[in-house]
Amino acid sequence: MKHVLVVANETMTGPSLIAAVQSRQPDLVTVLAPISNPHAGYVVYEDTRRAAAGRRLERTLTKLREAGIPAHGLVVDSDPADAVRDAIAMLEPRPTEIIVSTHPQEKSGWLRRKVIDRVRDAAGGLPVEHIVVNVGNEGGEANVLVIANETVVGDPLLERIRERAARSPASFLIICPQSDPSSAEHPEAERRLRRALAILRAEGIDAHGQVAHPDPYTAAMQAIHDERTDEIIVSTFAPERSPWMKRNLIQRLHNDSKLPVEHVVLEEAAV
Repeated sequence: MKHVLVVANETMTGPSLIAAVQSRQPDLVTVLAPISNPHAGYVVYEDTRRAAAGRRLERTLTKLREAGIPAHGLVVDSDPADAVRDAIAMLEPRPTEIIVSTHPQEKSGWLRRKVIDRVRDAAGGLPVEHIVVNVGNEGGEANVLVIANETVVGDPLLERIRERAARSPASFLIICPQSDPSSAEHPEAERRLRRALAILRAEGIDAHGQVAHPDPYTAAMQAIHDERTDEIIVSTFAPERSPWMKRNLIQRLHNDSKLPVEHVVLEEAAV
């Protein structure tokens, strides 16, 4: 039996990956969607990440089944290489080959962490093929990084996220730099973030978030390192009130990330 093990997350719905699987005419496909947490961050809302991965997984399984390929899958919390090792040990029948799908080099956290090499080590001699999927070119959803703290529940930012979500498929990662680096608890930042996520998710917008490093530039660049990012939205108070703007945050992010950066201003204090 030809049993193909597919390891992917954000790229799994890409047509090129689906075509690569179909070309093998497998008897069975198992799809694993590992969820990796950021390497830095005080609070990570894993439920939203898991839900988003689950939706992508279901779309992928539906496409494979519509093509007449028996397929099942799991969202897993483990590192991709560990997930492969566990799957080989547990799955029956045993996989006969492995496909790992990633973003291109410049946007792939997995490639930066040398996941392909580690999967090959974990594969125990099974053939491993690496498929590169450029989600943007294949009509997939964009990843939008949002940086905001006290303004995160302000109407200007929420309305801008709604407008972006309506324009084309997008997933939003909201980073709230915490205010007091000496404290282990950040209840106000968490409260604002939870409120913003609740509002957006109630409207069907794919959003997740975390309370992160107190410096917004550092928090943003850490997030870009951890996850594929296509666009950035920064929300602040008016320039004369915002310490972020006094540190030239917008231009620094644009220069160093090489990504489009949009600035949303809240003129009044957020509730």
